[in-house]
Amino acid sequence: MNILILGGDGFCGWPTSLRLARAGHIVTIADNLARRAVDLKLSSASLTDIAPVATRLATARDHVGEIDFRLLDVAQDPGGLRALIAECRPDAIVQFAEQRAAPYSMLGDAERRYTIDNNVTGTHNVLSAIVDVDPEIHLVHLGTMGVYGYSREFGAIPEGYLKVEIAQTGNEAEILYPANPGSVYHMTKCLDQLLFQFYVKNWGLKVTDLHQGVVWGIETEETRLDPRLVNRFDYDGIYGTVINRFISQTANGHPLTVYGTGGQSRAFIHIQDTARCVQLALEAPPEGRKVRIFNQVAEVQSVRGLAEILRDTYGADIAFVDNPRKELPENDLEVDNTGLRSLGFEPITLTAGLVEDVRLIAERTAAKFDTDNVLNSPTW
Repeated sequence: MNILILGGDGFCGWPTSLRLARAGHIVTIADNLARRAVDLKLSSASLTDIAPVATRLATARDHVGEIDFRLLDVAQDPGGLRALIAECRPDAIVQFAEQRAAPYSMLGDAERRYTIDNNVTGTHNVLSAIVDVDPEIHLVHLGTMGVYGYSREFGAIPEGYLKVEIAQTGNEAEILYPANPGSVYHMTKCLDQLLFQFYVKNWGLKVTDLHQGVVWGIETEETRLDPRLVNRFDYDGIYGTVINRFISQTANGHPLTVYGTGGQSRAFIHIQDTARCVQLALEAPPEGRKVRIFNQVAEVQSVRGLAEILRDTYGADIAFVDNPRKELPENDLEVDNTGLRSLGFEPITLTAGLVEDVRLIAERTAAKFDTDNVLNSPTW
């Protein structure tokens, strides 16, 4: 399969690119390297040493296969995007080229506008280009579980659609699950959903939207092949996901910074499963002309429960701090993930062994751990 990966140099995009290339697919990455630039802006680099793009590609060539790379801003250069799609003629496009952090999107005016402009405009540029170049291209988009909010108001969270009964008529209908974003970042993913619905309705495009849980871990089978292929390890309060933050704090003798009561329940997934799920979606494209939505999650845990696992395993201290986010202090969560399971997805779950694997990586990079970045999340 010929696959164009937008944002393929990022935390989720890079290991996915490696996996697909190793599986024998033709892979082209398009990226504007914005995530690398943000490191300089925030003074909060990855704990792992990220090789230059040229080194990554040369190393990948030796271990998994050829990966082509194009420097391209999907949101700012729609003409370049269209030309690249016309040149590559991909069977599928994976859209990772979105600003991925909720805290970053809430830092201030510039970050709010950038997140909207980059994420929504970029995704719309992709859809519009597909219409004109080849409407048969399958678009796979990395969304978020955050589009649903985090409550059981309607029961277990289904995969995108909610079956309802219309009180006035008694008729049954299927609607898009009511959006409930908790940040500007999450709002962009909700707007993406509406774009997909419209473009599928009007032009019959093939779209798979993967509503992903919080990603943890760092290494995949492919990134372990060579140190120069290593993935990002963000530990700060802006880009670090909660489990990775806790693991790096444990490794460096820092108390685990639990926001609020820690009663926030979230869906989680390992980074290796992210790459695996995208592959499954690509290799089994949707048959009907309806936006296919999968909940890309492995399990549900509470933040407090995660902290207690690390406390009980490694003797870490827990510090409950004021929650910088507007969110429910406690919530129950149940998530349906039968779609990906039906394609063969067998999730990696959070175990002490896997936590130890990531913790060892954090210990090896302890010299980069800056305590000033632990609680640098904005308040909203």
